[in-house]
Amino acid sequence: MASYSELLKTKGVARIIAAQLTARFPSGMLSLAFLLHIEQQTGSYGAAGLVLAATSVGQAIAGPLTSRMMGRFGMRPVLITTLVVCVAAVVTIALMPPDVPLYLVVGFIAGLATPPVQPAVRTIYPKMVNSRQLTPLFSLDASAQEIIWVVGPVVTTFVSTQIGTVQGIMLAAVLMVVGGAWFISSPELGRVRIPRSKRRFGAVLARPPVLLATVVGFLLIGACAAIEAGVVAVFGHGGAEAGIVLAIFSIGSLAGGLLFGHTPIGPWSTARRMFIVFAGTALAAAVMDFWWLAATLFVAGIGIAPVLTVLFSIVSASVKFSDTAEAYGWVGTGQLIGAALGSALAGFLIDGNGPQGAFWAAAALALAGTIVPALAHRWHPDLRGRDASPMPDTEPVPVTPS
Repeated sequence: MASYSELLKTKGVARIIAAQLTARFPSGMLSLAFLLHIEQQTGSYGAAGLVLAATSVGQAIAGPLTSRMMGRFGMRPVLITTLVVCVAAVVTIALMPPDVPLYLVVGFIAGLATPPVQPAVRTIYPKMVNSRQLTPLFSLDASAQEIIWVVGPVVTTFVSTQIGTVQGIMLAAVLMVVGGAWFISSPELGRVRIPRSKRRFGAVLARPPVLLATVVGFLLIGACAAIEAGVVAVFGHGGAEAGIVLAIFSIGSLAGGLLFGHTPIGPWSTARRMFIVFAGTALAAAVMDFWWLAATLFVAGIGIAPVLTVLFSIVSASVKFSDTAEAYGWVGTGQLIGAALGSALAGFLIDGNGPQGAFWAAAALALAGTIVPALAHRWHPDLRGRDASPMPDTEPVPVTPS
């Protein structure tokens, strides 16, 4: 914990963490808010899952594109443009009459315009701390972001069930504006410039650690999305139980990140941490009871932030600084495609088999997320005793003949 205290005393670190968490806070609200609102409007979890999938597909397409654009046009212009369009689309979903095809279109636009806050801040971090502090900073960030998933679902469930689903979405839109403005105005965005990448678009995926992080992130977040849909289906709209269980799930991740954030990262680290997620999820699928789900999902949550810490670190250590934003964009795309698959699959399984079907899907995705890094451990960077900072960009040095 002393290293976390030291990190927070480093100039600008606490501020940029707080700003980016606030900017991303609506991410912990909108999926659940859309799920509750669209299911209430249409009477179908399948329709709601499709809209969430459309939103996630839009985010997946935009991720590496908008991230790479920050190297060309600058972080602030890209963030401001995407923020304005995204907020407009979110408000439209809240206020428009029920129409599933139109929900799909507007949801896709909202996803396509999601501000690339996460790739921006992941790129800024290596320029704010020394190499020894970088992995603990990734761990602190992965743990702190669980505040989004602890408080967000509780706030959304309370507002949407006790006041109205429209108000739940509108609250997320307001926070998106406030948090986005704070992050965009942060001094660090002016001090750090992402170099324009000289590699072709998508070439960074040829690096095995980036591809591995993208695939594992896809499976991990897919499992989480299915769990979220399953919990909501178990407890319905009548109370705060769904939000409380999801908050406990996230508290497990927060605890895991803080407790295991300093564990050395070796070739088997991702597989071991994903196994914790799988074990807790498989146990959760056995009984649809509040206390059982709270306990087992807390266990599953313990692995989430540690897995994300590994993924962030192996990507950072495997690419040049000019490619970091695009690399994190692809990792984010993998996660969002996973969210799309997890939400859609869970929605249809809930309609056909009840809430337990969502947990079957989540367990299968988490199991795959354990097997993939185990099979690919030879391509997994061994960062024990190594620097996790990005590789420096080099330029040709002109030599004058003597």
